[in-house]
Amino acid sequence: MFRMNASDFLWVGVGGGIGSLLRWQVGALIGRWIDAPFKFGTFFVNVSGAFVIAYISALLAIGWEERFGTLISSLVLTGVLGGYTTFSTMQLDAVQMTEGGRSALALVYLVTSVGAGLLAAAAGVMLAHA
Repeated sequence: MFRMNASDFLWVGVGGGIGSLLRWQVGALIGRWIDAPFKFGTFFVNVSGAFVIAYISALLAIGWEERFGTLISSLVLTGVLGGYTTFSTMQLDAVQMTEGGRSALALVYLVTSVGAGLLAAAAGVMLAHA
């Protein structure tokens, strides 16, 4: 069981703000580079975030139950990377694709996002153990 203290709240909040701003900028930059119905910005953010969080967690042997209590777990894993990745935006992107008459693209977007995220996380773990 984990225990949170006041500094955990501070680090998660600061990290979440940083991660959210980073997600916003990376998503906007990719959106300017690639103007397409497939939301490459959100896709890249989620896949790269899955890789980085898995890599750091495996490298430092941090389990899910240990997401609080240290600067790395609170600030970086839960805060920055939790703020950086975005499940809800991925879902909204898919809904907007279906409203634009692109239901098949929405399905491809969701399946590839989850699949690529899982592969990225596995690659992060493998790289950390290499």
